[in-house]
Amino acid sequence: MRAVWIITLREMQSFFDSLIAYILLALFLGFSGFFTWMFGSDIFLVGQASLRSFFNIAYWTLFFFAPALTMRLLAEERKTGTIEWLLTKPVTDRQVVLGKFFAALGLIVVALLFTLPYVITLANIGNLDQGEVLCGYLGLILISGSYISIGLYASSITNNQIVAFLSALFIGLFFHIIFGVMGDNFPGLLGEIFSTLSLSAHFESISRGIIDTRDILYFLSIIVTGLLLSEVSLTKRNLN
Repeated sequence: MRAVWIITLREMQSFFDSLIAYILLALFLGFSGFFTWMFGSDIFLVGQASLRSFFNIAYWTLFFFAPALTMRLLAEERKTGTIEWLLTKPVTDRQVVLGKFFAALGLIVVALLFTLPYVITLANIGNLDQGEVLCGYLGLILISGSYISIGLYASSITNNQIVAFLSALFIGLFFHIIFGVMGDNFPGLLGEIFSTLSLSAHFESISRGIIDTRDILYFLSIIVTGLLLSEVSLTKRNLN
């Protein structure tokens, strides 16, 4: 775990050194704050002490921000050749993948921590359901982990950051929208299977304050699968 921790810190430092962290934090907080408090189905329009509007907009912003965060993690290192230098150190492919995963997830957790004033404000002006809030944040972290693992895989199969970004969006689109649409339009068992694969159904369940083991296993399955595929991709590169 020490090697994973070192890689995580290295990547976190590179985020802040290259201004990526500041840009993504500013964009995330700007979008979430605008649509939570000022526009659309914002808190004042709904008239309830609830963060559902924030969770709904964060559900969409993270869909784009996670691939933007991960597109350079392996693609850029492959292009510049620094991935070869890194893998000559006493670290395994798995440790490299895990280190980069935790770094990206850590940055998103930092972004979510900056939204805690939303929670404090609502708790002071209304009867805020703390269980729903905790579950909502848990759901966002699980979503982030899922999209980061997909983004890492996309970044591991190409040297081009733009291709990695678009590939991650394309794969994520199935979980974000397409499986849900197919589940609504296919009858019987097939429709149930597609609905089960839909990320939105599992997130909505958690964001309502309901912790179901099946939802947790769903997100963990996506995360583990994405990380394993990323590791396999790096291993194949080493064999070549």
